[in-house]
Amino acid sequence: MSRKPNRSAQRTAKRARATTAATAIDELGEREAASELERLAAEIAAHDRAYYQHDAPTISDADYDALRQRNTAIEARFPALIRADSPSRRLGAAPAEKFDKVRHRVPMLSLDNAFEDEDIAGFVDRIRRFLGLPADEHVAMTAEPKIDGLSSSLRYERGRFVLGATRGDGFEGENVTRNLVTLDDVPKQVRGMPDVFEVRGEVYMSHADFAALNERQAEAGRPLFANPRNAAAGSLRQLDPAITQSRPLRFFAYSWGEVSELPGKRQSEIYAALKKWGFETNPLWRVCDTADELLAFYNDIGRRRAELGYDIDGVVYKVDRLDWQDRLGFVSRAPRWAIAHKFPPQQAETVLQDIDVQVGRTGVLTPVAKLKPITVGGVVVSNATLHNEEEIARKDVRIGDTVVVQRAGDVIPQIVRVIPERRPRGAEPYVFPDRCPVCGSHAVREVDEKTGKPEAARRCTGGLICAAQAVERLKHFVSRHAFDIEGLGATYLETLYEKKLLKDPADIFRLPERAQEVDRVLKERRQELSQLRAEAAGKDTAKKTKAKDEGKLIANLMAAIDARREIGLDRFIFALGIRHVGETTARLLARNFVTLDELVASMESDHALEDLDAIGGIGETVAQEIVEFFREPHNREVVTRLMNAVHARPLEQVKADSPVSGKTVVFTGTLVKMTRNEAKARAESLGAKVAGSVSAKTDLVVAGPGAGSKLKQAQALGVRVLDEDGWLELIAKA
Repeated sequence: MSRKPNRSAQRTAKRARATTAATAIDELGEREAASELERLAAEIAAHDRAYYQHDAPTISDADYDALRQRNTAIEARFPALIRADSPSRRLGAAPAEKFDKVRHRVPMLSLDNAFEDEDIAGFVDRIRRFLGLPADEHVAMTAEPKIDGLSSSLRYERGRFVLGATRGDGFEGENVTRNLVTLDDVPKQVRGMPDVFEVRGEVYMSHADFAALNERQAEAGRPLFANPRNAAAGSLRQLDPAITQSRPLRFFAYSWGEVSELPGKRQSEIYAALKKWGFETNPLWRVCDTADELLAFYNDIGRRRAELGYDIDGVVYKVDRLDWQDRLGFVSRAPRWAIAHKFPPQQAETVLQDIDVQVGRTGVLTPVAKLKPITVGGVVVSNATLHNEEEIARKDVRIGDTVVVQRAGDVIPQIVRVIPERRPRGAEPYVFPDRCPVCGSHAVREVDEKTGKPEAARRCTGGLICAAQAVERLKHFVSRHAFDIEGLGATYLETLYEKKLLKDPADIFRLPERAQEVDRVLKERRQELSQLRAEAAGKDTAKKTKAKDEGKLIANLMAAIDARREIGLDRFIFALGIRHVGETTARLLARNFVTLDELVASMESDHALEDLDAIGGIGETVAQEIVEFFREPHNREVVTRLMNAVHARPLEQVKADSPVSGKTVVFTGTLVKMTRNEAKARAESLGAKVAGSVSAKTDLVVAGPGAGSKLKQAQALGVRVLDEDGWLELIAKA
C-alpha cells in the first residue's frame, strides 16, 4: 500500500509536520542520536496510527520511507541505543477500538523496500550467499505488481469462510468478517481446500469504480473520497456491512497465513491453487530466473502502470521455492526472501511564481513554492514544499526560476532542482523572513550547543499571540500538568477560538462572565458533532442531550475555570509553553525566583542570561529561549494579562534537613493514600530528587501493590525499599 493523504490531511501535514532533522548521521553524537531515535519513534508511530487506524495518512510513501531509513541507519551506527519502541521492531498500528480484535496466528509482516536497480542485484546476491548456492544455480522468483489497498486475511476452515481481519499492527487486526463476506471476490465456500487455510491479499478499488463512487457521492451531496486506497479502506472498515456491500470493493490474493497443509512446494504453485479455488490473483504475475528478468518485469509494469486500471506503487519479488523461504526466514519485521521494488517519484518542469511562508502550529516557518500549474503523474500540481531556508539556499531557488518538480511517493510535491540556464535576468536570491508573517514576532533559528550550527527550522517566538499557533498553545495551557482545567478539551477550545470568545490564555478566565454565550456556542457545536456521528452511522437524526445535562456541563466547566484562579508558580510557568521548558525546568525557575514578579523583573533586566546561567540544570539553549520569550512584547502583554487574572502561588520551600534531603527516590506500583503526583511533590518539597527509573544512584524505592520490574531491579541492586506506610512514617516528622 502507498500513503496517499487526502487534501485535508495534506493541508494539515503541511502546517503541522516539522522538518525532518537535517544533521548528517555521521555527525551525530550519542546524545543527539538518542534524541533523534526518540523523535523518529514518536513520529513514525503517529504516521502509522493515521495510516493503519484512521485511513487518513498525512505523509507520502517517500517521506515515510525516509524516516524509517534514517532510523535504521542511526541504529546501525549506535546499536546500543535501539529503543524498545523502535520502528524496526514493529509495524503498522494497533487495531481501532470500534472492531473486535483478531490475533493473527501467523504475523502479517511488512516488506523491506528497494529503490534502485542495484538494490535488486544485491538482494539476489544476499539470498545466494545466505543459502550457499553456487554461482550457476538459478534463484527463481515470482514477480507481481504491488497493489495499493488494505491488507486483509481470510480464514477458511474445511473450505468455509469463517473469519476476516485487517492487518492492524501485524500481530493483531480488526474483525471485519461481516464486511469481507459482502465482496464478490471472496468465495464463501471452497472445494478441495485443506482443513485450515488463511488466504491473504489486498482489498482495493479500481479507478473506474472509484470515479463512479465519487460521482454518486457528489450527486448525494456527500464528501468525495481522496483516492482509491482511502475509499477502499474506509469502505471495508464500516460498522454497517450494508455500506460496505454498496461499495465496489475487490480482492487480490497473493499470500497465506496459518495452513494445515500447502498445495504445492513453490510460491507459483500456491498462486495456481488459489486461482483454482476461485480467488482472484493478479494476472500479471510471473516467474523470473535472474535479476535482469526481474528488472525487465519491473520496467514493463512501470510503463504499463497508467493502463492497469488500479493503483500500484511498485513490484514485489518473492523466492519461488518454499523450502528456501523457510531456510531464509525473517529479519526484524520483514522476510529475507521477499522485497518490494518501489517506483521512483514522477517529475515535470514548471515555473516558480512565488514563495509563500506558512506558520505551523508549533511555530515553524515553512516555505511553500507557488508554481505555475503543471500535471505530474496525472495530478495537477500548483504548490510544492521547499522544507526550510537552508534548502532554498542550497538549491539556490529564486522566484521566476524554471524548476523540476516531483511528487514524492506520488503525492507530496517537492522541488528537485533548478534549471539555471533558464533563469530570468534580475532574479534575486530569496531572503527568508526573520519576522513571523502571521503575528510579526521575531522568527529565530536556535543554535545547537554541541555543533555550534543553527537548526534548520526557523520558529516564531510569539507563541501565545500567534494565530497560527494559538489553539495548540491553548491546549497545552489547559493540559494536565499545566492549569489542568477539566472539561475544556480540544473541541471546545477550537470552537471558542473560532467564535472569537477565546484568543489567549487570559481570556479563559473571562469565560464565566460570558457563560450564557459560551453555553450557546458549545451547545451548537455538540449538536453538530452529534449530527455528524448520526450521519456516519447511517441514521437520520442525532440524539439530543437533555437540557438538564447541558446546564450541568457548562456549570461544571465554569467551576473548573474558577478553581484554577490560584495555581502553583511552576505550573504557571510550564503552562506558558516556552520552548524547551518542561515541568522540571519550570520547577527550577519557580524555586529560584520564588515569585512571578521576580521572574519577570529578572527577564526584563540586562543580566537575564546571567541569572539563568547561575541556576544548575538550565543550559545555554534553554536560557536563550526563556529570555527570547519574555523579551517579545506580545508575550509580555499576555503574561501581564494572566497575572491580573490568576495568582501564581510560590512553591513550598525545600527543606534541607529532612530524612530524604539530597536523596534520589523512585515511586513504583499503586499508591493508596495519595496520588503519584502528590507523593512526588511532597518528596521534592523535602529536598529529594524523584526519578523515573532505578539505578545504582537510587537511594530509596517506595513500592506499592503491583510493583514490578523497578522493585526487582531495586532488590537486585540492594537499594532500600519501603512500602507506602513506611514512606509516610519516614517523612512524618519532616
